[in-house]
Amino acid sequence: MATTSYKKNYRCVPSLEQFYSQGSPFSVSSDGTFLACGCDDKIKIVDSSNSSIIKTLEGDSERVTSLTLSPDDKFLISASSSRLITVWDLSTYKILRQFKGHDGASVRAMAYDASRGILATAGEDRLVRGWDVNGGYPTHFFKGHEQVVTSLLFHPDQKYLLFSGSDDGKVRVWNLASSKSNDDEKEDEKDPVKDLMKKFPQCIAVLDKHFSTVTSLALSEDGLTLLSGGRDKVVNLWDLRDLRNCCFKMTVPTYEMVETVCVIHPGTHFYSSLGLNGTSSAKKKKSSPPVIFLTVGERGVVRIWNSEGAICLFEQGSSDVAISSEDELKRGFTAAVLLPTDQGLLCLTADQQFLFYSVTTSDEEAFCLKLSKRLVGYNEEIVDMKFLGDDEQFLAVATNIEQVRVYDLASMSCSYVLTGHSEIVLCLDTCISSSGKTLVVTGSKDNSVRLWEKNSCIGVGTGHMGAVGAVAFSKKQKNFIVSGSSDRTLKVWSLDGLQDNGNENMNLRAKAVVAAHDKDINSLAVAPNDNLVCSGSQDRTACVWRLPDLVSVVVLKGHKRGIWCVEFSPVDQCVITASGDKTIKIWAISDGACLKTFEGHTSSVLRVSFLTRGTQFVSSGADGLVKLWAVKTNECIATYDQHEDKVWALAVGKKTEMFATGGGDAVVNLWHDSTVEDKEEAFRKEAKGVLKGQELENALSDANYIKAIKIAFELRRPHKLFDLFSELFRKKHAEDQVDKALRSLGIDELYQLFEYVREWNSKPKLCSVAQFVLSRVFSTLPPKEIIEIKGITEILEGLIPYTQRHFTRADRLERNTLLLDYTLHGMSVIEPPESNASRLPNGESALQKSDENETKEILGEVLNSEQADAPTESKQLSSGKRKASKSKESGKLKSRKAAHV
Repeated sequence: MATTSYKKNYRCVPSLEQFYSQGSPFSVSSDGTFLACGCDDKIKIVDSSNSSIIKTLEGDSERVTSLTLSPDDKFLISASSSRLITVWDLSTYKILRQFKGHDGASVRAMAYDASRGILATAGEDRLVRGWDVNGGYPTHFFKGHEQVVTSLLFHPDQKYLLFSGSDDGKVRVWNLASSKSNDDEKEDEKDPVKDLMKKFPQCIAVLDKHFSTVTSLALSEDGLTLLSGGRDKVVNLWDLRDLRNCCFKMTVPTYEMVETVCVIHPGTHFYSSLGLNGTSSAKKKKSSPPVIFLTVGERGVVRIWNSEGAICLFEQGSSDVAISSEDELKRGFTAAVLLPTDQGLLCLTADQQFLFYSVTTSDEEAFCLKLSKRLVGYNEEIVDMKFLGDDEQFLAVATNIEQVRVYDLASMSCSYVLTGHSEIVLCLDTCISSSGKTLVVTGSKDNSVRLWEKNSCIGVGTGHMGAVGAVAFSKKQKNFIVSGSSDRTLKVWSLDGLQDNGNENMNLRAKAVVAAHDKDINSLAVAPNDNLVCSGSQDRTACVWRLPDLVSVVVLKGHKRGIWCVEFSPVDQCVITASGDKTIKIWAISDGACLKTFEGHTSSVLRVSFLTRGTQFVSSGADGLVKLWAVKTNECIATYDQHEDKVWALAVGKKTEMFATGGGDAVVNLWHDSTVEDKEEAFRKEAKGVLKGQELENALSDANYIKAIKIAFELRRPHKLFDLFSELFRKKHAEDQVDKALRSLGIDELYQLFEYVREWNSKPKLCSVAQFVLSRVFSTLPPKEIIEIKGITEILEGLIPYTQRHFTRADRLERNTLLLDYTLHGMSVIEPPESNASRLPNGESALQKSDENETKEILGEVLNSEQADAPTESKQLSSGKRKASKSKESGKLKSRKAAHV
């Protein structure tokens, strides 16, 4: 039998991350490929195809309140609670400019006129302001609304018109030409529309027909009709032909609070699918054509209206965001956008889901909206998850809500939602039945167990007196479910009648019940042969029970805190448990003995699951760590830190052994086995390193130091690099080669060089080469280029003290060499150059005298500095020696004078 190879490493792919926070703004690109979403104090650019985060723009630590994209998607303009307005360049994701917006109030709405480069903002201060985006200075100031302004809209044809809606129920039409701006001065003074607009006041008209907040504004295709929707459950239409008297045309009652109004233009696929092309053409000659528009609101359905007769042309039969519970709680839409190039409709729900609808026709050739994709902006805290489907291409995720969301792993969009529980879902399990059906079982705080096929509930089990915290399917026969509850009991539910009822909802029947533990039951596991079930509880024990009668087999005691997870080994007669005492234990089923204990987590171990045919397992804990273990050696092979909070959920695929983790940070990470890829990559790197090493040796043999230095950087060999620089340091006229090599280095390589030099500079034996390299760097590269290197300040701060110490030591050494000169002069070993003219009467040279005096002064300084550093005893000894030497020198001088005489 072939041995099973260990898995050495897993590669993490962040698949589901929070990219939108409730109540934040969002904007769709002109081609619909990405979304710009506010996520607390950040802006996240999200790929609309798979909800992956392309880029995260760090804000100013305040919540983002408004967003808008330029028509060409080159710029993104954002505003936050700090009242700063920021213009982002989306090609580089950098800030172009920032300017302060409204005084004392945050911006609630934005509109951008790209033709004039004017940004209109509306704030909580009830004012509407205009800004020159390129210059960042104000151009217009409009005052008149009595409450917070909620919506803004530029007229696309008449660029001097701006519409604003407010909480006061009024729509105001503003005249941009009446307020001077620098752009106006540059325009043609003979513009007839502008000349006409200058005669009007700032506020042209006040449209007062709403009795509540105006939430949305829209214009017909010809620009002659304005639509305003509000929370007073109506849509009003206004005639804009006469700017002085904007006539009220009609009211369309919607019977729900309207959040967004979108006009459907003729010629689009949306419009033609309604079958209206022929009906409206006959009336175009007599009057303006009717306006076709859609509305979304609190009911969570899309409705399409015809202004002619206020007729509802289409209404969704059921809401895709409704939560069917006992009190029929429903959550509606908060916004909607018609996607460009006939891509359909995007609706945002109150529970932070982005629903993408495509236009289709039913079998009766009737207009229909099909939910094609669902992106979830925020998942709440993830409690449990399991893989689903024949090929495990789906992932069922339970969070802190009443629903279970099933995600398609290919696109990471939410395929469907399991709706039926009235309280939070705490646990789930999945299986493929003997008939080939994909089943899901869920346990909830509503004390019930539910069985699902696809998105339909086909069975309900009631009888627990507490929250159901653990459920498990039969592994072999797939004909029963086991559930554990906070009422401390275990129940076995029969699925025998499931095949007869089909998809009908049936009441599950309990085959066996037992009072299993003294505290809440946290986890359940069924043996691969369906003969045993193991339960882990908060009472610090795990119990093994014989099925189907739930007869106690053995009690596993040894953990010091509650047990969070249990699982049977796929090949051995043993059980693995994870506990709040930070340990993992493996137990023998035969006698309940603890076979192995694994320690390594710094907090409670929450989940554990076997891998590689039971020879390895993976665990997750409250410390946010995921660990890969080897059973035989008790060794932790790898530790992964990709979560910022407790990792409550861990799901392992039975076929691919890919696993998924999720927890309190609302992030789902997918982990793929990368052992083979990493091994191949290491082999490729090694082979490349060998070739590069040979190339380095060839460059050295050819004395091509520039190429050798470049290769040494690529191979990250600091010792070889030091040898190269030290060899150049010893050569004469090698500065040119060093300068050419330094100019060929990139920013990252220069930073690496400074790190190497800092290390060399800290050692006295290597400091001379380090100083040589530093001198060439500072003389070759301009200071601006050096300062721009990221992190260079910290490195320079580490270089300065050692450099000062080296120069002080060199100066002291130079001064100490003067002692040798003085000694040799005194011994008459060396004589300074002299001439007869410079001799003194006593025969000594004047130059020699001056040199001796200067040498004595310097030696005095050196000796004084050395004596200051020496201990007291050494000072006394040295003073004694000096006195003795002075007496000897005086005796020698007397003897010399006597001899001379």
